[in-house]
This record gives sequence, C-alpha cells and structure tokens, in this order.
Amino acid sequence: MSTKLHTKSYSNNDRLFFLLNPNEDIAENDPVRVVDAVVESLDLREFKKLYRERGRCPYHPKMMLKIILYAYMNNIYSCRKIERQVQRDIHYIWLAAQERPDFVTINRFRNRVKKEINNIFTQVVLLLAGRGFITLDVEYIDGTKIESKANKYTFVWRKTVEKNRAKLQEKIRILLQQIDEVIAQDKAAEAERVEFTTDTLNTFIGELKDALAAKPEPADKEQKKQHREKKKQLKELEKHRDKLNEYDSRLEQMGERNSMSKTDPDATFMRMKEDAMNNGQTKPGYNLQLSAENQFITDFALFPNPTDTLTLIPFFNSFLDRYGHLPSVAVADSGYGSEENYRFMDQAGMEAYVKYNRFHLEQRPRYKPNPFHHDNFHYNATEDYYVCPMGQHMTRIGTAHSKTASGYRSENARHRAQNCKGCPLRCMCYKAKGDRRTIEVNHRLNEYKRKARELLTSEEGLRHRGRRCIEPEAVFGQMKFNMAYRRFRHFGKDKITMDFAFFAIAFNIKKMCSKIAKQTKNGGNTPHFGLLMLISRILHLENRIFWKNPQKSVA
Repeated sequence: MSTKLHTKSYSNNDRLFFLLNPNEDIAENDPVRVVDAVVESLDLREFKKLYRERGRCPYHPKMMLKIILYAYMNNIYSCRKIERQVQRDIHYIWLAAQERPDFVTINRFRNRVKKEINNIFTQVVLLLAGRGFITLDVEYIDGTKIESKANKYTFVWRKTVEKNRAKLQEKIRILLQQIDEVIAQDKAAEAERVEFTTDTLNTFIGELKDALAAKPEPADKEQKKQHREKKKQLKELEKHRDKLNEYDSRLEQMGERNSMSKTDPDATFMRMKEDAMNNGQTKPGYNLQLSAENQFITDFALFPNPTDTLTLIPFFNSFLDRYGHLPSVAVADSGYGSEENYRFMDQAGMEAYVKYNRFHLEQRPRYKPNPFHHDNFHYNATEDYYVCPMGQHMTRIGTAHSKTASGYRSENARHRAQNCKGCPLRCMCYKAKGDRRTIEVNHRLNEYKRKARELLTSEEGLRHRGRRCIEPEAVFGQMKFNMAYRRFRHFGKDKITMDFAFFAIAFNIKKMCSKIAKQTKNGGNTPHFGLLMLISRILHLENRIFWKNPQKSVA
C-alpha cells in the first residue's frame, strides 16, 4: 500500500504563469533599486541621435544601461553572461521589464554609446557631488598599469623597425643599381641624396612596367633569360615597397612611443606589477590614471606612458574639460613630482601635496644629509654663489637648458669652484676629472620642493598623506581583486575607454549602495536612498513615451 507524501503539489509539465511582484520579490534596500533610480535620473538626450526614426523600435537605452551596469556591479562583464542573467535572474528580469536582449544586442549597444557613456559617467559623479558623497575639491591621484587583451608576443619595437627600415633602404639602392635601365639608374642616383618613399617607388615601378611592356617579345634564349630576370627584379622591388609601407605604417602608429602591439596598436609594452616569472617581462598595456575622493572614482584617463610624470597635466586638463574647474587640492605620490607639474599646479592655484623623489628618504628618523651633495651646500642668494664643504666659493658661470619629453624647458644654474687641486676632501666630494668641480642647480625646482615639503609635513599634509594610501589604492584593490577587473577585454583605446567608463559608473553606484547600507546599519537616516527612490517613482513613466510607441520613435 503506497502512502502519499504530505507536500505541496508539484508538476513541471503544467502551464505556469510567472508573475513578478517587485514589492514582494525584491527587497526595498536592494542595490538593484539604486541602479534603477540612478539611471532614471540621468539625462539621455544624447542617446536619441544614435537611433533611427524608422524601422523596428529598439530596446530603450535606459533598460540596456540598467542591466549592463547591474551586471558590472556583480563582476559580470561578458555579454553572453549578461544575456543569461536577463533570462534567469529576477533582478535583471525586473530591470529589463521582461525584455530579453541577446548578447549581440548588448554588445552593439555598448559599442554604439562608446562616446556618450563618458558623459553618463560625468553625470553620475555630479549626482554624487550633489548628494554630498564627494566635493570635487580634493583629488587623490594615482596610476596603475593594466594589461591589454593583445598577446604578449605581438611586440613591435621602434629601434628594430628603424634599423630594418635603414637596411631596406640600402637593399633598394643595390637593387636599382642592378636593374639595367636608364630609369632605374637615374632613380638610384637620386636615392643617394634622399630616402625612398612608398609613393616614389610606386611611380618608379609603374615606369619600369611600361618600359618592360614596350619592348618587343624576346626571340632567342638569352633575351628570354634577361626578360625573366627583369620580371624577377621588378617583383622583388614590389616586395621591398610593401615592406617599406609596413615599416612606415608601424612608425606612424607608434607616434612618439617606443613600442606597440600588432593586434592592439594603441597598447604600449611596459612592465607590470603582476610579474609571475619575476623577470621583468614587458606586456602590452595601458597606464590607467585615476582620481578618487571618498573612494569614489571622480575621473580617469588612459595613457601610453609607462611612467606617471608626463600624465599629470593631461589628466588635470581632462578633469577641467569634464567638470569645468580644477580641484583646489591635489594629492599624489613621488612619481608626479617634477618641475613642470609643480609649476602647472602653482599657476592653477592648487595646493600641491605632491611628493618629490627624495621625500621618503628625508623623512626617515636616521636620515643624514650628504654634506657633499650640492643641495646641502650653503647658497648666498644675494651674490649668487655656493659654498663647498671646504669653504670655497663656487661662482656662477652660466646656465644650462634641458628639455623634457613633453617639450618643457628647464633652466639649471651652473656653478664652478675656484680650484679643487690638493683639497683633502677631493676624493669624497666628486669623482669627475678636472681640478674644479662644477654643479648644476635648478633653483625653481628647489623652491617648489621647499613649498611641497612644508605642505607635506604640516598637520593638513599628514592627514592627506594618510588618506592617499586609502583612496586610489583602495579603489585599485577593489577593482582588481574584489571585482576581478585585472585585464582589458577589448582592442583599441576607444573601446577600452568605453568599457572602463561602464565599470567606473558601476563601481561608483556599488560604492554608494555600500555607504547607504552602512548608514542604515549604524542607525543613521538615509536621505540619499530616499531621494533616489523618489526620483525613480517620479520619472518611471517617462521611459515608455518614445521607445514603445512606433509612431513616436526617437530620431
């Protein structure tokens, strides 16, 4: 005798109707509601120009933006995985209003808005500033290198290309001398003075083909042999032309860089912090510069420079273009401490809590300054001379100029001692040849360092130095380890910028949700979340005006 189980009835063959009730199935404080509220409050008028007036009505950009941002918040960056979540997860189903865009549609949307998404990031940052999460007055700046999607064996080095190009020029000259034609001899003579270009070789090859076609058909065996030899030389010359075009294209793609990747020409080979083999191997990547405040990403930019020195001024210009003003306080590590950067921040009226390269050594308890280093010599500003450790005056003899990679010119004052011959401290003072020591001093840079030292050692400077370690560094740690964003997934700087813009927006929204939850846990009021919910309810009906009605499609 069989017994019936005392359970609820179950049959997966019956027709089931799934009715989604957001008020019951999704918690009131779930981050998905914050995503919905934030996107509803954004101005997406720039998106309208991306859609045609006729044809099938597309998915609403707000819906697409919501599901992508929510996926990025949950460490999902693949379009196929986002498609799977839209079909299975209740949160994505609610955001998509039970629409089911496939992975191709999601990928096309990301590529379609790769220019406009940068403005969306700016709107989100301004929303955070308006709600009191950030001020946009104090910026903590740092950089990290992120590997490109390109293979690490696709490297192209500038020196190698230039060396091979010079060899190719010589091969072309030798080949032209071997061709028994008046045209070739004239071109070879001209090539002794100028370099060959692709255009000149194209013209030359055309003239040779015409001359070869104008000749009568070879009659005997010797003429046929000469004819085949000329065709072979012409074919070899065409190969040299194609190779020269390849070298010129590589140099044009590299610009001022020293390397590039074949599959991702915008990527530069640089040493990464994550060196598994510990051999200093270079990999294609980008230098990601980022500014943070209260652990929110306020600005970002990608650079091909392996070092951070030349990125600060372009990064500040990016901040100015984005928000219309520069921050009043800038905090950065010693990688940004150069005369050019200090001067820019000084002229912009910013308080520069930026370290220079020897600041850490000077702050050590057992630090003893080197008495033979010219920075520690006594300087008489009135009469413009230095005093060496032996008390000898080092008078001014001239000015040396140097130029950085960005074109900035700095001036170094040159001072020389009267006579160092026979000095008992000569062996410890300097190792250069000659009986008189010469030093070069950048007075302007020394003054900037003095101001930076005063700011960094002040009470406010100590606070900023402590905050710098937990602002951009915390963002990088959460980005690489908590959210698994360690490597770019696209080729080309424009697509990589688009992808990171999506990530930065999702990161800021996720951080806002975390702070709201922390306020709620500590028993404080949550005005930010309540205001976002109000915005969501007010603007929720505006989604369906243009995108659901075929007669009012967006232009």
